Amino acid sequence: MAREFQRGHKARISDLTLGTDLYVGVQISAPGLTFDISCFGLDADERLSDDRYFIFFNQPKSPEESIQLLGAQAGDTESFRVTLDRIPSQVRKLSFTATVDGAGQMSQIGPGYLRIVAGGEEVARYSFDGSEFSTERAVMLGDFYFKDGWRFAAVGQGFDGGLEALLKNFGGEVLEEEAPAAPQQPQPGAAPGFAPPAGAAPPAFAAPAAAPPAAPPAF
Repeated sequence: MAREFQRGHKARISDLTLGTDLYVGVQISAPGLTFDISCFGLDADERLSDDRYFIFFNQPKSPEESIQLLGAQAGDTESFRVTLDRIPSQVRKLSFTATVDGAGQMSQIGPGYLRIVAGGEEVARYSFDGSEFSTERAVMLGDFYFKDGWRFAAVGQGFDGGLEALLKNFGGEVLEEEAPAAPQQPQPGAAPGFAPPAGAAPPAFAAPAAAPPAAPPAF
């Protein structure tokens, strides 16, 4: 049974699961709004010292593929694969964030969550809704951080700016305006073995999962 987290709660990941190959799913929605869901791989100073560890729709994996963007599946708006024992030593925190793409604010969102799945079983869930926020356009949802081993913290902290402001907050560089590149799409595939079953019924407030494509990912 999944352990329920409230904002500010923390736990050793080893107390949740002995697995190191984890699925992180985020469900967030609001009428008429779309969201960018990202992961920032930060150093000991909580800075993005290497832009290759900003994982988002245009950069769906880190160099060694320890952090991968998987796309929407199993009722989740966005999902990630995190392989803890492959994360390089200079990365000490993974910050999972959601930002409004365009106009809108976090107070408009319905009930959502960030969840951790290991071996196909949900082991942790942090639930939130718009009543916890006001005019913020971004939220830092949860962190994996290293302190005598990897731990999880439910954060739920609103942030006034959008994705660009969040990137600057973490010390990343915002590139000059160029012709927009076509977003890289995560490799298509059914939910992998460490993820929740694609047919699992999501909570009543979750958006229905899209039908999974046929071929599983290479990993």
